[in-house]
Amino acid sequence: MKFTKTLSLAAAALALSLGSAVAEDALKLKIGTEGAYPPFNNATADGKLEGFDIDIANALCAEMKAECEFVVQDWDGIIPALQAKKFDAIIASMSITAERKEKVDFTHKYYNTPPAFAVAKTSTIAGITPADLKGKSIGAQGSTVHHNYLEATFKESEIKSYPTAQEYQLDLANGRVDAVNDDISVLEGWLKTPEGACCKLLGAVTPIAEIHGEGAGIAVRKGETALADKFNAAIDAIRANGKYKVINDKYFTFDVYGG
Repeated sequence: MKFTKTLSLAAAALALSLGSAVAEDALKLKIGTEGAYPPFNNATADGKLEGFDIDIANALCAEMKAECEFVVQDWDGIIPALQAKKFDAIIASMSITAERKEKVDFTHKYYNTPPAFAVAKTSTIAGITPADLKGKSIGAQGSTVHHNYLEATFKESEIKSYPTAQEYQLDLANGRVDAVNDDISVLEGWLKTPEGACCKLLGAVTPIAEIHGEGAGIAVRKGETALADKFNAAIDAIRANGKYKVINDKYFTFDVYGG
């Protein structure tokens, strides 16, 4: 009897030990995001993070059985913060571009939507070509592919750079800028709000691969291919098991994954 009891206690101790080892080996990640780019990532008044990026990140972490913690970081410092190991990955609608690939490694895309222009409803601007916007002021968030596109293409327009999307939106609403350029989903989401009632979508842009990149991906530090591979497998899994579609349909009326 004592022998059996001793074996049972030993088995329990071993199970507890193994359980502790498994817990200690659980993948723990810090995810960097901006928290100021609705509907993809945004911080509510009480500091809670929400949006497509946030839901996708949570789904990927669940798929990888990883314990994830979000870290909010201003956009213009988000890559340096990753390099400084403030967090392990960036999930913040970051476009995969050749320039950024020199600084970080990327997963494959987890969505790809086109850019677009918005103007005031009272605007007389008729189109989205450089000729249509000659002499006009155009706003975009700085350090983005949209700002780079404007700088490269609209040589005879005044390009205004803003720290966040909300700031260019406020200037457009108040007539301090003639047009703005951003992801079409961001603009459409804003136009549906009371703050965006001032304005309208002028037209979508055909992406230029050299500028706009290959879609939005997850950035990791250079050389951390094993982590990128884990994220890639998780992206493929939630696309296959329907979790991606559930999140997609929560925010959009079309498949943002793109072709």
